[in-house]
Amino acid sequence: MRDRHREGDAVSQAKSAFDFRATSIAGQPVDLSTQAGKVLLIVNTASACGFTPQFAGLEQLWKDYSARGLVVIGFPSNEFGGQDPGTNEEIQSFCQLNYGVSFPMMAKIKVNGSDADPLWQWLKGEKRGVLGTEAIKWNFTKFLIGRDGQVLKRYAPLDAPEKLRADIEAALAV
Repeated sequence: MRDRHREGDAVSQAKSAFDFRATSIAGQPVDLSTQAGKVLLIVNTASACGFTPQFAGLEQLWKDYSARGLVVIGFPSNEFGGQDPGTNEEIQSFCQLNYGVSFPMMAKIKVNGSDADPLWQWLKGEKRGVLGTEAIKWNFTKFLIGRDGQVLKRYAPLDAPEKLRADIEAALAV
């Protein structure tokens, strides 16, 4: 069982995205501090959503910019319409077979509510959505993190990955 109090402290004490840990889709711990100095594009994903084809665009961003320091990280979530009910293994297989996903995928998490992943609690607090809302409204909400670990932008699910290129290039230029 997770220690919610300690996680809450971690969220309030975090100074950057690099202060968090995650679990890979294969079940291995991932310390985001290993990505310090890189630009991150963090996305909550789902395998059976109308926006699921965005996996192809995210993979293209990863291919085009990873050599320059971009890391795309997908976090599956089943919170919105039950659109990612599979196991981590099923999700990984789906993403690889259908979209050729090679960017890092993390274990399935919650992005809203009292059980929200600490990283996602922090992201939402750092950059609110439309009309100042904090909650993630749907799958494929995206956060662009600068080389310093600070949230640069939050994008709505409707924002296609290719529309993020100018912002990514600006972040990589820093």
